[in-house]
Amino acid sequence: MLCSAAGAGLMVGQYFLIAQVLRDAVMHGAGLPQLMPRLWLLLPIIAARAVLLWAGEATSIGAGARVRLAVRGELARHLLALGPVALAGERTGALTVALIDSVEALDAYVARYLPARAASALVPLTVAVAVLAADKLSALILVLAAPLIPVFMVLIGRGAEKLNQAQWARLARLAAHFLEALQLLTTLKLFNASKREAETIARVSDEYRQATMAVLRVAFLSSLALEFFATVGVALVAIAVGFRLLWGEIGFGEGLFVLLLAPEFFQPLRGLGTQYHARMAAVTAAERIAALLARSSLPLVMAAEGPPSTHGGADTSRRRGWRPFGRHDDRGCDAAPVAAPSLAFDHVSLTYPDNRVALTDVTFHLPPGRVTALIGPSGAGKSSIAALLLRFVAPTAGTIRVDGEDLATIDPATWRRCVAWVPQRPHLFHGTIAANIRLGGPDADDAPVARAAALVGADAFIAKLPAGYGHIIGERGAGLSGGQARLVALARAALRDAPLLILDEPTASLDAETEHLVARAVRRLGEGRTVLIIAHRPEAVRHADATLRLQAGRVMQEATAPCA
Repeated sequence: MLCSAAGAGLMVGQYFLIAQVLRDAVMHGAGLPQLMPRLWLLLPIIAARAVLLWAGEATSIGAGARVRLAVRGELARHLLALGPVALAGERTGALTVALIDSVEALDAYVARYLPARAASALVPLTVAVAVLAADKLSALILVLAAPLIPVFMVLIGRGAEKLNQAQWARLARLAAHFLEALQLLTTLKLFNASKREAETIARVSDEYRQATMAVLRVAFLSSLALEFFATVGVALVAIAVGFRLLWGEIGFGEGLFVLLLAPEFFQPLRGLGTQYHARMAAVTAAERIAALLARSSLPLVMAAEGPPSTHGGADTSRRRGWRPFGRHDDRGCDAAPVAAPSLAFDHVSLTYPDNRVALTDVTFHLPPGRVTALIGPSGAGKSSIAALLLRFVAPTAGTIRVDGEDLATIDPATWRRCVAWVPQRPHLFHGTIAANIRLGGPDADDAPVARAAALVGADAFIAKLPAGYGHIIGERGAGLSGGQARLVALARAALRDAPLLILDEPTASLDAETEHLVARAVRRLGEGRTVLIIAHRPEAVRHADATLRLQAGRVMQEATAPCA
């Protein structure tokens, strides 16, 4: 805005000097020596305008980059804070569009539209004041013609905004379709459905093309209307100046000065119309971002959770006097020694926001340093118990206690540092074996990674790989067998060295030999830790110290002896 205001003032001065030079040369026959002082004065004005133009561009581009960085960071943090349960109904492709394309759309709004809007207010006002000093009639024509441009811009923009919303909706749908097709390519090929899915993506792509063209047609129509009114405005000024020059009612220098400034009066308004499409795209994208940021995980997140409190290096749980399982330093569960926790569910119930009852009056105890098996059919509530322990959801009623302390009073970040979680289908990222294991301890060097792999028995197959720990695997563990991927996930949990270990079907879908290897790795990893193993069948957890049977969200049986 400052650069626009300063540039407008210099522009008026530049055109005034040009008009004076041409008047003296044409009307008074002034030679070059008489004109040189004003010509030399033009050079620093032109240079200053160039510097201001560069500074304005650099400032706006930098502001756009900072806004994108801030919004994308805030949105990513918010999505991570919501957790997997709250985002279970969202399509990954739609979230990807929100994080990438929607945030990128804000750049044109900040870097282009906002400066254009500021220039459309400052520059015409400066020009109008300068023209008013030279010719009142021309200033009146400019002031009367100026409102036509924003009025038609808004009228056309209303229809374009709806088209833009439809365009973004189709983009999200296209991204979701394409991403899901890539992720499930094997399934599509096996069921001979890849061609049908390709046709679906082609159809959605064509719908997006048509929506984009519809928006562009409206944008071109808007530009045509703006150019028409700007041209008519300049033409009216030129006609008025021309006739009044003929009648001798205005001087040559004043008339030329007005004619030079008239196009500059409409130029910022035309620029604003050009960038108005960027505003519509940004508003539609921002509505999607705002909807995600407005989503609250409540009542999923415990009321006491809030943002992690780190004022003065202490979190909420520490101010309440709780320390992770008897630790006596400030590093939480990242430091030894490890004391296995005692956990107790005290009349816990859980009802999801869609009124689906997951748990009803559940009471049980996970003794410290013991392996407890949680068995039951699908839909019994086993995953809900894991979600409660991982702080992805909060109990509707009842209390979960950790060494006698209410889990709701413990800072979630502190608590999750004390938990290692191995899901039924662990996600391995594209990269090296070592990088995937190191997810459990990002600061760990090669030696702890190797020790963690040796603890769970993963070092045997890793040593046979061509590059060992540097072997590259694909996303979701492509290139490894199911058992090998499970061992890498267990090594990741071992590197985390957390006192609470939660395992979801650790031996499911494995052959007998691999199941034996994984079961032995689980036994090694569970030594000295409180372990909860989730399984469908009692045979899968026959080495557990105690067994809980869950049925329809209720604990139906609790046995302290190992399952037969």
